[in-house]
This record gives sequence, C-alpha cells and structure tokens, in this order.
Amino acid sequence: MIKIKNIRTFLLLALALISIVIAACTTSQVPSQNIEPESAAKSTSEVVLKSEVQWAPLNPARGDQSPKAGTLWGDRTGSGPSGFLVEFVDGFSSPPHIHNITYRGVVINGLIHNDDPNAEKMWLPTDSFWTQPAGGVHITAAKGNNNLAYIEIDDGPYLVLPPEKAFSSNDKPINVDPSNIVWIDPPGMPASANRPKLAFLWGNPQDDQLYGSLVKLPAGFTGKIRSQGSSFGAVVIEGQPQYQVTNDTDIKTLVPGSYFSSKGESVHQVSSKAGEESIIYVRTNGKFDVIPG
Repeated sequence: MIKIKNIRTFLLLALALISIVIAACTTSQVPSQNIEPESAAKSTSEVVLKSEVQWAPLNPARGDQSPKAGTLWGDRTGSGPSGFLVEFVDGFSSPPHIHNITYRGVVINGLIHNDDPNAEKMWLPTDSFWTQPAGGVHITAAKGNNNLAYIEIDDGPYLVLPPEKAFSSNDKPINVDPSNIVWIDPPGMPASANRPKLAFLWGNPQDDQLYGSLVKLPAGFTGKIRSQGSSFGAVVIEGQPQYQVTNDTDIKTLVPGSYFSSKGESVHQVSSKAGEESIIYVRTNGKFDVIPG
C-alpha cells in the first residue's frame, strides 16, 4: 500500500528506489571480520533501553489529550536533528494541523494513519514507513492497545501549528506498507533465506550522505553490525535482539523502541532469539556490514 499524490511522483520515486538498490549493490561494501583497533578505540557508543526513556507530551498545548513523546537522541525542541518515540492511545485522532518541518516515521506497534483530513483511513501496521512533508495539512490517528512509532527530523524544532499556517513543500507524503518493502541480500554476501536482509527507505548510501534502511536479522542470528560512517543510529522495530556492549560482558535485551548508536567506525555485537527474527531501522552516513558469526 503506497499512497502518492500523482503518477509523475510515483515514477520519480520508482526510479529513485531502483537507483538506490543499484548503487548499494555496486559499492565496495564487502563484509569484513575485523575493524582496525585504533578506529574502534576512537569510536563512542550509546545504548538507550525503552525502559529508560523519559516521556512528556508531544504537543504540550493539548495537555492530557496529546500523545506522549520520549527522546532517543537529539532534542526535538531545539535546532538540529533528533529522533523520538511517540505513544498514542487507542482511538486517538488529532485535529487537522501542520508541522514546520518534514518528518519520517516507522510504525513499531499498533496501527497508524497519517493523511489528508478527508482521506479514507489507511492503517499502517508494524514495520511500515511514512513521511509527512512540512506545511502539509494532515491528521494522525491510531488504533490498538499499544500504539508506538519512531519519528525523526533533520532539523528542529518540531512544532505543531494550525492548518491556517499551511505552506507548500518540495517533499511528498509517502505511506509504505510492509508488503511493499523490497528486501535484498547485503552486497558481497551469498543469497540465502537464513541470511540478513536489507531494505532501503530513503536517501542514498553513497558519498557519505545520510540514508535510512531496515535490517532484518533472521531467527537465531549471531554476529555484528560493522559501521564505517561517522554517525550511526539504530532503533529496534521488531523482535528482542540481544546487544553486547563493547569490552563488556553485559548483554542487554533490546525490546522494540530501544536504541543504540555510535560515532566513528565501530562494531555492534547483536543476536536474535531462536524462533524470532529482528527488524532494526538504521540511520547512518556511511557503509555498514551485517556479518554473521
């Protein structure tokens, strides 16, 4: 289920997705079993468990009627990029409004609808991806007993404004159901049903530009994610992967909504439980490898 405003936009999006996949498959992203010790020493990493997230109203002006928001990284009330969780009660439906900035969203739990005020409901389940352009009038609704989404912006602050302040944007609204997500084998790895999979969502994985993708770890996976970018952030969307902190014996269970990140080249030790695959959203500005074993 992909909703796009016109056929020209659809064709441009299709061409962009094809070019991203081709670019990814032709890069020098070849799995490596090691990272240079000096590079690993310079890297810094952070883990934020969902249980550690501090919650506050997403839109303080609405008080108790506002969804709850919990910061994972950055500061949505200030300048610069940020990422945060949003929790909706069952049956929530916002009044028509706009935002001053474009945001991206990934559904973690429940069902989310985000569209024009008069549009027919298109409920997005877990693993769905959507974008809301700056200035566009829309509503957001939720259905289910446990509705949770991850939201990120490239430059804050994140503001909620009345529809009278609507303005045009070059960005286009996109709603992508999981059935429309294209999974591919990581470049340089043999195709296998039991191997990790990648799905590119936005941006371009070349030239050290920011991009977003999903990583699917099969049930029982044990290995690592090797990041080569200067910035790497990951949010657990599905499953409960185990995460081992570098140079530490402590193993953390990352429930959906948990976050781990690093600055500089780094290695993240991760594993999936037997009988349960994991899906992780990754935002980075460099190549990364998913290495079994």
